[in-house]
Amino acid sequence: MKVVILCGGLGTRLREETEFRPKPMVPIGNRPILWHIMKFYAHYGFKEFILCLGYKGEVIKEYFYNYQWHCNDVTLRLGAKPEVTYHTQHPEEDWQVTLLDTGQATQTGGRVRQALAHIPDEDFLLTYGDGLCNVPLPELIAFHRRQGSLGTLTAVKPSGRFGELSLSDDKIFSFREKPEGGYVSGGFFVLNRAIGKYLGADDCSFEFDALPQVAAEGQLSAFRHDDYWQCMDNLREVEVLNRLWESGQAPWKIW
Repeated sequence: MKVVILCGGLGTRLREETEFRPKPMVPIGNRPILWHIMKFYAHYGFKEFILCLGYKGEVIKEYFYNYQWHCNDVTLRLGAKPEVTYHTQHPEEDWQVTLLDTGQATQTGGRVRQALAHIPDEDFLLTYGDGLCNVPLPELIAFHRRQGSLGTLTAVKPSGRFGELSLSDDKIFSFREKPEGGYVSGGFFVLNRAIGKYLGADDCSFEFDALPQVAAEGQLSAFRHDDYWQCMDNLREVEVLNRLWESGQAPWKIW
């Protein structure tokens, strides 16, 4: 099952960092938050990634193109016929990473629609490049298949600045804008590729155009996750994630 990660947004609420790099490349410890997300999926055996690039996507391309160079010990032989010898290996050598330039102005629904061309399977995984979680993926996927819905999202309970989900028997039937308390969408979706019929042009929003339609038809399920989830929208949240990582108590580090 392939993993689609949305990496193309401007990250305007984190301008201190994103003026120089895309938001998924903001470091937690000595690695980008994108790496942490991918390591989480890879722990469960999901190692085929489709990264939907947009704003400063070349930074992400360069990072993975030179991954061997950055992660291994090397010997360089200089001269007219230079050679590079890598002496070590890294655990990510069996990853497959598709770097998909989906356009800087494209909205999230348009990015997912473009990714479908690279997804032969019936179901796929989707998340954002700026959030960390410890949701048990095998349980999430099994729940999705039992539900028989087009989509399942991970419902979490953070602070009250997010839009609330109205749930009934694990189905989502409406969205409410920023009430206090309640479950919200934490991302970490399982989707059937038939979701493509709800994804229009590049200006289609996955969250505000596609998902409300799917929910209205009773085709969107919620997997309640009452454990760890944290997005990274501002410098305070960057600092919180870094403190957890440096303390050795990062809940998402299960590898």
